[in-house]
Amino acid sequence: MADEIRRLPNLQRFKTGNRYLRVAMAESVGTLILVLCGCGSVAQMELSGFAKAQFLSVNIAFGFAVTAGSYVSAGVSGAHLNPAVSLAMFILRKITWRLLLVYCLAQFIGALFGAGFVYLVYFDALYVYGGGNWTVYGPQATAGIFASYPSEHLGAINGIVDQIIATATLMICILAIIDRDNNSVPRGLQPIVVGIVVLLVGLSMGFNCGYPINPARDLAPRIFTAVAGWGSEVFRAGDYWWWIPVVCPMFGGAVGVFIYVMLIALHLPEGGEERRPPEYEMVVAASAT
Repeated sequence: MADEIRRLPNLQRFKTGNRYLRVAMAESVGTLILVLCGCGSVAQMELSGFAKAQFLSVNIAFGFAVTAGSYVSAGVSGAHLNPAVSLAMFILRKITWRLLLVYCLAQFIGALFGAGFVYLVYFDALYVYGGGNWTVYGPQATAGIFASYPSEHLGAINGIVDQIIATATLMICILAIIDRDNNSVPRGLQPIVVGIVVLLVGLSMGFNCGYPINPARDLAPRIFTAVAGWGSEVFRAGDYWWWIPVVCPMFGGAVGVFIYVMLIALHLPEGGEERRPPEYEMVVAASAT
């Protein structure tokens, strides 16, 4: 398709050679799709009273939303779609600090528009469900459609631990997926496998607070709801919970990089598959029987 588009002379004037702008556009669109489809699945579940969706379907939707957003943007920006992932790439010296800022800002903008589109798609349903009231807590609360809020049992310390471990797990798996010296996944299949990892994290660690693990995906929709009618309560709720899914995933991403580099990457044989030790072949053979 790219070759066909290049043959359309009227469109060439819109092409940019600016790397920052290309990354910004791709990350914005990819993150928009992630939030639109992911939060849209939550809206469908909540507003239908679980009649149209279940917890499992929401986790599946978020996994596929990551996959879809990644396929859209990967060819241009690498499909980070998450400031924690971008920070990890900066730590690994894959991007500069200027690009890191561009990635994070673009992801925030995309998530903001994604939340806005969910609001537009489900506006009538939100109005009927809440009786015209936009509430954060209570039986007709709808703020949780857009951003994460802690369960009643969850304290701040446990929430911090939750987000660090969940994001570190995500990052370790992502690095393994893209590491050519490890069991790397073919480039065209990487978005699918990353989506499966997101699904796995949600199914195993989604009970406490909905596994935000993405500062842009949580903060931008929260700001949107504050402006759109839910008010400043979205920041006060849960004893000012809002900062935990913003700060802790960033720290968790860095922890994931450290664990993968120190315990896995440094010990991979040079040359990839061709120079793997005999015990690796034994494990593969045993798992295949």
